[in-house]
Amino acid sequence: MERWYVAETHPQAEAKALAHLARQGYAAYLPRYLKSRRHARRTDTVKAPLFPGYLFVCMDVAKTRWRAIRSTIGIRHLICEGEKPVPVPPGVVEDIRAQEDERGLVPVAPPFRPGEEVRVTDGALRDQVGWFQRVADRERVVILLNLLGRQLPFTVPLGAVRAAF
Repeated sequence: MERWYVAETHPQAEAKALAHLARQGYAAYLPRYLKSRRHARRTDTVKAPLFPGYLFVCMDVAKTRWRAIRSTIGIRHLICEGEKPVPVPPGVVEDIRAQEDERGLVPVAPPFRPGEEVRVTDGALRDQVGWFQRVADRERVVILLNLLGRQLPFTVPLGAVRAAF
């Protein structure tokens, strides 16, 4: 019976691993989303893996030569328990695929609305109240804080920000 399994990739080699798996005849899936990237005072949007360092491979471990996946370019290893790959719970990959838009991207909703008041709960800026501006990446957000008599943008971990009540 075919099931989805998780393969860990080398750093930033998800697309390369996906191409090599397809070339070998494996059905693989790399969910992506649009990520804002800032470089040299310029912000652009790029397709990025939803789960950096991982992709899904569909196979029947009883019939497929799954050990060959371990030597595929871009792949570190399959996630295993003992000697056997661990299947992804039924419906997980299908649910992710069902959320894709017409471009094949999974929408990632921001945790707050722009302008919403938030409170920093951890770190050097603890207990500061500011306004949510945008999502920087999957793990960080940009908020505006009133410091030194003006609004300054700060990038903080997503887990360190809560809605201010």
